[in-house]
Formats: sequence, C-alpha cells, structure tokens
Amino acid sequence: MTTTPATPATPATPATPATPATPMTPAPFSRIKIRTGALVFCGHDVALIRRDRAGSTHYTPPGGNVEDGEDLREALRRELAEELDLDIDQAEGGELLWVVDQRVTRPGPTPPPRKLHLIHRFHISPELRDTLAEQELDELPDGSHEVGVIEWVDYRKTAELPIFPPIGPALAALTDPRAVITDAALDAVTDETYTWV
Repeated sequence: MTTTPATPATPATPATPATPATPMTPAPFSRIKIRTGALVFCGHDVALIRRDRAGSTHYTPPGGNVEDGEDLREALRRELAEELDLDIDQAEGGELLWVVDQRVTRPGPTPPPRKLHLIHRFHISPELRDTLAEQELDELPDGSHEVGVIEWVDYRKTAELPIFPPIGPALAALTDPRAVITDAALDAVTDETYTWV
C-alpha cells in the first residue's frame, strides 16, 4: 500500500480588515423607473394637471411613479385617487394607450433614470367629473407642497401645450377620444428631442 506524504500546513494569513465599499454613482439612465398615468376623458375634454413655476408652465397627465414592488394596476389606482379623487372602478376603460421612453438629462446631483411612461385611457360621465378634485398637492423634499391645478382641456387643442411627456401632438391627432390605437409606442424623449425645463 502506497501512502502520500502529508503536505505541511500553510501558516494562517492574518485577516485583512474589510474596507467599507465606496458607493458607486450610477451612470445616467442605468436605472429604470416606471411612471403610470392616465388621460381621463369627459366627452372631448381631458384632465391635465397644470403646474406654474417661475418662468414656466407645464402640464402632465395625472399619475406618478410606481413604488418598488407595487402592482402596476394598483399604482394607477392609487395615483388617480391621490391626484383626482377618482376611483377607477367608476370609470370606463383603463386600457394602455401609449408608452413613452424617456432618456433626458436633468439638473441635480442624482444621475437621471431612464423612465417609462405608461399612459392609460379612461372615460367618465359629467356627473362624476363634477365630484373630482380641482387641484393636486405634490409634496416637495422640504415638506412643502407644489399646487397643481386640474384643467379640463379639449383634447383637440393639446398639440401646442407644454405637456410632459410630450404627447400633445399624438393626443390632438386622435380622430375621437375612443379612437383605436394600433401602436402604443410613441417617439422616445431624449436630449436630442427635448430640453428639460
């Protein structure tokens, strides 16, 4: 029987103290956020939130960011309840109308995320419209609030409005508020096509 000579034990190397990991700043557009929102129609009028800031005014469809782990439908339900006081079970529709891919540089210390805007479509009655909110309060990082005014705008007149994401031309081009959409992808919003305001 042959035996293999024992290998001498290697002396233990003293443990190197762990160094704390340096947080890496993500590259621009390396993170993806999803914003869910809706065009809520009452006849030919559509609800948009108008925000007036120093030197600019812009409009957005009601909606907001989907929270981590949140179901997309529940996020839409929550956002429309918060911003319009709308219970989507009282509205008709809810189908996905458009998707907008946003890759726009913006000011601030945090690299901008890539954002996908999921825009749905609902229809409501004039009676339900009369019960909805007339303004929306958006909480700012310092705890104060920016007031947004809910405006009902004839969708056919939205092509020239400063709407973000810039869906005004596509919205105004609908043949009617219930027009069938066969391609939900709108043009991407990039630094080449949009300047952050």
